[in-house]
Amino acid sequence: MSPADPTSDSTPFFSDDSEAEGPEEQGGAAVPREEEPPSGVSRVRALLTVFILCYINLLNYMDRFTVAGVLPDIEHYFGIDDGKSGLLQTVFICSYMFLAPFFGYLGDRYNRKIIMSVGIAFWSLVTLASSYTPREHFWLLLLTRGLVGVGEASYSTIAPTIIADLYVKGKRTNMLSIFYFAIPVGSGLGYIVGSQVGYIAQDWHWALRVTPALGLIAVILLLFVVQEPKRGAIEARPEHHLHRTSWLTDLQALSRNYSFVLSTLGFTAVAFVTGSLALWAPTFLLRAAIFTGVKAPCVDGHCSSSDSLIFGAITCVTGVLGVASGVQVSRQLRKKTARADPLVCAAGLLLSAPFLYLAIVFAESSTIATYVFIFLGETFLSMNWAIVADILLYVVVPTRRSTAEAFQIVIAHLLGDAGSPYLIGVVSDSLRRSDSFLWQFRSLQLSLLLCSFAAVVGGAFFLATALFIERDRDRAENYVSTDDEPIVVPSSGRSTRVPVSSVLI
Repeated sequence: MSPADPTSDSTPFFSDDSEAEGPEEQGGAAVPREEEPPSGVSRVRALLTVFILCYINLLNYMDRFTVAGVLPDIEHYFGIDDGKSGLLQTVFICSYMFLAPFFGYLGDRYNRKIIMSVGIAFWSLVTLASSYTPREHFWLLLLTRGLVGVGEASYSTIAPTIIADLYVKGKRTNMLSIFYFAIPVGSGLGYIVGSQVGYIAQDWHWALRVTPALGLIAVILLLFVVQEPKRGAIEARPEHHLHRTSWLTDLQALSRNYSFVLSTLGFTAVAFVTGSLALWAPTFLLRAAIFTGVKAPCVDGHCSSSDSLIFGAITCVTGVLGVASGVQVSRQLRKKTARADPLVCAAGLLLSAPFLYLAIVFAESSTIATYVFIFLGETFLSMNWAIVADILLYVVVPTRRSTAEAFQIVIAHLLGDAGSPYLIGVVSDSLRRSDSFLWQFRSLQLSLLLCSFAAVVGGAFFLATALFIERDRDRAENYVSTDDEPIVVPSSGRSTRVPVSSVLI
């Protein structure tokens, strides 16, 4: 089947023949049927698809931050320092990051729900295997956490493009908002479920056995409920009209798309800050409480889980507030300027920087003030999630979106949260003058100040994005793929390659 055939990868794995039939005959009279949506997916099935993708995204982030919820227990169990602890997040992000382009390439060319189903099944099995790591083999935990990134890369690069092929304009923004609500909510649930399951079982291994069972349910829902939409059809530009170009051509086009490049760099700063806070914030808060005498040190490898619980709850609430407020502010600002989206992203990052700084500084003097500043900082930081995704989808043509998603993931994680947890840990270890409770807290406090600096840099990149957003959006919306292959026309005795359209009358 040729790549240009619109049915080559838009046919659902379990096809529903009744949806493809023409008017039904009842009593000899033709009964007209409701016109099929351009995407080829019914309204009800489209809504179910979005909710299933949201459920999987929530599991994705639950699993990602379950380890952070029990990190003090893991440190005591394996006897590792901050640098090695940071590697747990880094190896996962690195595998996830390097495999994203591969899955982006597949997602632009083959059946997306099959790719996601295989990836999520693999992720669930590997996560379950990681929960049986023995004390003497920390490297096995690193290996399995790295393999988890394989499954997550297969999902994160593709899911937003399916939503983009089901909805346009305002509805697309709303659905993406729902989809990205799952990031902070899932992250918060990861802290909460991880810390509480580990506390109840008195064994951190059990915290890693919750998401695999839920992941297998997600695979079943994907296979039997989700239907693959036609690429670009909802935008009146079906994929057989937007001919696919080579991968190198796609990369060249994306590199010249300044809005895509600059918003990706801005999102990299978001990833740096969220990656650092995600792994280290609960541990930092626990060390602050131990240093000030509010809590007792960890005993027999079992640490207090209240900080992970509170931080998880804050992450859930601030995520919902941040994503919702970001979308609403952007929607209102669009009435006044077409540059609303990058301006809102810039404001979110620039406002989060001082509150994160104050949260880190006040940790040793006021626990309440610390949590208040974390709440405000994370709320402003979360304003970016849905808007950045929407920017990518409307400045990139449909046949390049999975590739664009993949490379945004690569850049954001390569320069962002792939290295930031490890960097924070290494800086903390280098600043520590002794193994006292004072220096365990102080060294981590100083290293976390890098987050405020990264937030300011990210805000600057989004301000730069605002300079190009109108031009790049107009180019994507009016993009016409030329399918004229160059032909050879004699000129002065030599062959010259020119487009077909230039010689047709």
